[in-house]
Amino acid sequence: MASDATKGGEDTPSKGTKRSPFFYTPPTAEDGGLAILHLKRDTLLPVRLDSTADEGYGMGCAITNTRFGSFPHDTLIGLEWGSQVRASKVDTGSRGRKGEKGKVLSAEVGAEVEAGVEAMEGEAATPQVSKKRGVDEAGLEGDGSLAKKVRPRAPVQQLDSVADTKQIANKMGANAGQRESKKAKVPIAVHVNGEGLAKAPIEAGVGFIHILPPTPEDWTLSLDHRTQVVYTPDYSYILQRLRVKPGDMLIEAGAGSGSFTHAAVRAVFSGYPDPTRKKRKVGKVHSYEYHEPRVQTLRQELHDHGLEDIVQLTHRDVCNDGFMLTPDNEPTTSPHATAIFLDLPAPWLALKHLTHASPSPLKPRAPVNICTFSPCIEQVTATVSHLRKLGWTEIEMLEIQNRRLDVRREHVGLKNEGLRGVNSSAATVEEAVERLREVEGGMHSFHSQVKHKAVKGTAESRDSKQHQLANGEGTGGGEEGTQTYGGGKRKDKGWEKRGVPGSKAVRLAKIRREAEERQLWKEGNLVHRTEGEIKTHTSYLVFAVLPGQWTEEDERACLVQVPDGEAVEGAKEKGKGRKGEVAMSG
Repeated sequence: MASDATKGGEDTPSKGTKRSPFFYTPPTAEDGGLAILHLKRDTLLPVRLDSTADEGYGMGCAITNTRFGSFPHDTLIGLEWGSQVRASKVDTGSRGRKGEKGKVLSAEVGAEVEAGVEAMEGEAATPQVSKKRGVDEAGLEGDGSLAKKVRPRAPVQQLDSVADTKQIANKMGANAGQRESKKAKVPIAVHVNGEGLAKAPIEAGVGFIHILPPTPEDWTLSLDHRTQVVYTPDYSYILQRLRVKPGDMLIEAGAGSGSFTHAAVRAVFSGYPDPTRKKRKVGKVHSYEYHEPRVQTLRQELHDHGLEDIVQLTHRDVCNDGFMLTPDNEPTTSPHATAIFLDLPAPWLALKHLTHASPSPLKPRAPVNICTFSPCIEQVTATVSHLRKLGWTEIEMLEIQNRRLDVRREHVGLKNEGLRGVNSSAATVEEAVERLREVEGGMHSFHSQVKHKAVKGTAESRDSKQHQLANGEGTGGGEEGTQTYGGGKRKDKGWEKRGVPGSKAVRLAKIRREAEERQLWKEGNLVHRTEGEIKTHTSYLVFAVLPGQWTEEDERACLVQVPDGEAVEGAKEKGKGRKGEVAMSG
């Protein structure tokens, strides 16, 4: 369905509407397209990539600022989905983000430089305003032209791309090593296609994100919450219970922030409407919202996402006005829905409009599935009571409690001591006993070496004193003796920890060397633990089914096919057979 070449215009939206990135995702991030920036777990940010926006930073493109750094859109466009992107150095303060006067000044400087390239190429006479001075001190005349309070610099050549900054920098005599070093605060300003000054992005030392394609799940986590939203654990189960499939008609009352809308659109999508193919079944979502500002915001989002051909958004109070469609200058039509989702404060008030009585928004001869989304048990009680009165069957209420499972390899044993993310306790009794023997052996070796060192140091000290007395020297050199510790010098304190067999440092170094040759990802036991609650709204879901419409004509047609006598005899024979089976089993 995501192929570019399909028959009958199935993948072609109406005129003026672009293909939705939720249905047809390009292989890379495109200029003007929608992308999701993954900042950290369950924290995402939707952005519209723009390589031409001027936000005053002098980068020549839009910039998204996050807590993990700044990301010029030029560094995002063209990347494959899932790529990791490093943050760039952007001055987001008052000096980096220019005001209106700064933009005028930048344009004037660009014009002067461009004119100077043709007239004085090869001469160092192109004006440049000092960055340390303000706009007024830089010299803006009354008519807005650039004053003469400038200093000369080398001319800047026209460049076709930002990648040519190194060539022009070398011609200007710039030091590439200093320019690309971490000490550089501002990238060199160059002309890009003659459109003015722009800065080449410089990678920052820290901060990164991942760029992801738009999906309903990521959109739910990143959208602007105008109301409470239906999260993925809820709407995935709801759509499955409603038996929604491509080509179905679905009614949604209470669109809110559009979370369920995007998920429902993907479930019913079977291609864009095509007037030339009337027999093709095209799925659609008929969404209703009574709050006008939310309707306007959601309508703009649907237009930006290329979903306006699949979603018909209506501003209406369905509890009073019902679900029938009233297009401009056209008669009232029915959505012919087979699935209904009500996210309303009082869903039972809208049930009176959801019957097979003409005019009806439901598909006449098909069973209709409904789900209501209510946070309070009192709402559930009232809804269930009205469902029973209106002939709905298979009524059921449930609540979803979602939990994440943390699955990982658990490594237990002393052979993993010192490694990251392992339990370095003994796995068996034998392993614990062996470690105790190693510790006792290490202590014995340590004390033996200390005793040997002390005896050797005492003998050397005694011989040294005798030599001094024999030569008639004083005890002034006793300062060195006062620095002894157990016969050894104090500066050698800690020597016993380096290279002593059985010491912890030697043991950990050996374990790390052995771990490099092991396949740790295959070792250990595969365990899982439940994590805490994820972001989800706890509400009660009420499901019910309305049987298909059964008229008197349908009853007469059934009697013609199966006469009363045959039906009665068949029922009697079936009943006798069941009684016999019961008797035999008894």
